[in-house]
Amino acid sequence: MCGIAGIYDFENGRDIEQECLQAMIEQLNHRGPDGTGIKSFDNVGLAHARLSIIDLITGDQPIHNEDQSIWTVFNGEIFNFIELRESLENKGHIFSTQSDTEVIVHLYEEYGDDFVSQLNGQFAIALYDIKNNRLLLIRDRVGIAPLFYTQKDSELFFASEVKSLLAATKTPPELNHNALDQIFSFWAPVSPQTMFKDVFEVSPGQMLIIENGEVKKSRYWDWEFPQDESYLTGSDDDLAEELKELLVDATRVRLRSDVPVGAYLSGGLDSSTIVSLIHNYTDNPLRTFSIGFDEASFDETNHQNTLIKKFNTKHSYLKCANSDISDEFVDTIWHTESPILRTAPVPMKKLSGLVKENNYKVVLTGEGADEVLGGYDIFKEAKIRQFWAKNPDSKFRPALLKRLYPYLDMSQGAYLKAFFGQGLDKPGHFSFSHLTRWSSTSKCKEFFSEETKQKINTNAFDEMSKTLPEAFDSWHYFNQAQYIEAKSLMGGYLLCSQGDRMLMTNSIEGRFPFLDHRLIEFANKLHPKTKMRVLNEKFLLKKAMKSDLPDSIVGRHKQPYRAPNIPAFFNENTNTYVRELLSPKKLAEYGYFDEKKVERLVKKIEKGRAIGNKDNMALVGILSTQVWHYLFVENFYNTFS
Repeated sequence: MCGIAGIYDFENGRDIEQECLQAMIEQLNHRGPDGTGIKSFDNVGLAHARLSIIDLITGDQPIHNEDQSIWTVFNGEIFNFIELRESLENKGHIFSTQSDTEVIVHLYEEYGDDFVSQLNGQFAIALYDIKNNRLLLIRDRVGIAPLFYTQKDSELFFASEVKSLLAATKTPPELNHNALDQIFSFWAPVSPQTMFKDVFEVSPGQMLIIENGEVKKSRYWDWEFPQDESYLTGSDDDLAEELKELLVDATRVRLRSDVPVGAYLSGGLDSSTIVSLIHNYTDNPLRTFSIGFDEASFDETNHQNTLIKKFNTKHSYLKCANSDISDEFVDTIWHTESPILRTAPVPMKKLSGLVKENNYKVVLTGEGADEVLGGYDIFKEAKIRQFWAKNPDSKFRPALLKRLYPYLDMSQGAYLKAFFGQGLDKPGHFSFSHLTRWSSTSKCKEFFSEETKQKINTNAFDEMSKTLPEAFDSWHYFNQAQYIEAKSLMGGYLLCSQGDRMLMTNSIEGRFPFLDHRLIEFANKLHPKTKMRVLNEKFLLKKAMKSDLPDSIVGRHKQPYRAPNIPAFFNENTNTYVRELLSPKKLAEYGYFDEKKVERLVKKIEKGRAIGNKDNMALVGILSTQVWHYLFVENFYNTFS
């Protein structure tokens, strides 16, 4: 992964300022520490910060075609570039580098805008067609590589991170109150919104076409599911074998690199699958990295050790203490560029630092398996609640939740029905699968100030519903839940705040075999019961990997990745910035939260009575929003201009 930036001036004949491009790309040095490249034309400028992975010698960007009429800067990897290059050379195209980037300009020559459908990769692409004065901004199918844009006067600015845009526009940023409302609903803004007013992201699977004084949006890919029960047929064994073949190939092509490639190992099924595939089906040296915690409920070290012993992997391990989370939280928000409701990104930042310390630049990870193959408890919960909705007065059906959450006190029937029974009268509503999570998260909004509430002029749920495809209502409810999960939490948070940003802060590229679009398209054609058999999550993946992994890994109860929240900030060594940013003075000055309500929350925390989910989310959300304002609104131009 690298960093890209650029400018398109709608007023032809005005040269792009080199100093502006330089200022933009300097903000992305952490994404590309191996060199920068800048190229300007009559009304377009392109800039690139390089992290050298493929073609270390001749792969500098921007890169052009044979007659220099098409130029590109590119962040990401094209995993099938070898096959694409061979095909293009057979058609007469002449290459001047060994880089995967160069296939982009030749594919565009050959196929026009449709070229993107041939790419297997993760990417943010800016492609400039000089002859037609046409700029394309393209983001990969699922949203691994970030890409943002904004307009000021006659110019459109784009970049891999918002801080690069701020360096160009020199306009003090403002908080987007609607996006804040969405973060406190779904954990992430609804694409294309961002926390910055008038700054937007190129949505996953989308292409922006800038020409003739206009900006047009075109969707070239989306998650699609059968509308007519036309699922893949075949035995479980046959489908499991097909899934495994796809996974093996998705892993192999993601090992293509001119630098060593490692893998994250959490001890869960997903990362263990990737490590197993590398060990059993490739010649790549097996190098793994993991993280642990002092608190047993968060720590998976024993499961990690099971895999390390089985595969004899060369392994590096890091333990994350509560103080680490507090100490590195401000820098984490500098990189997320967005408030977060959990501290989980901070340990992932430390883990990528461990990779860097060991002189690795690339790691494979297991992200996407739960979304693609049906692994989350929220999918199980939706199944139970759909069954319950058919007989909402049943006393037996809500008891099924005990199988999902064994720790629930089933004697609290009134509470269970009030919480899990939300929306039972509308099981066909788009929000049904996620209603319990969203309503729980939304309780944190009680800390919003009256000023914030007044500035929120959209309904978060309505904004989410507007993004759903026309075919959504015709899909199986399980597939609806998968779509929402992929488009909200995965795309907006897991791949962004917890993924790309925490990897790239240490100049590490993450690769995700489970998010190979071929695998997604295959899985989307599977009947839901093949992904989740009764309440057995990722049924087909477990079947596919049963012979390669220990039973203790395949059969273990799913443990979601978590990190300490409140205990990381309030302890015997509470950091000064926590007290300052949560003080009534700063809360009133920034204006986002009700200082009296936050003060009561802090006192509750100090008395040790804030142990619930809402209190933890609220504390992290409030603090991270305050940090965001401090970094970007109050101090960006003082420190970085």
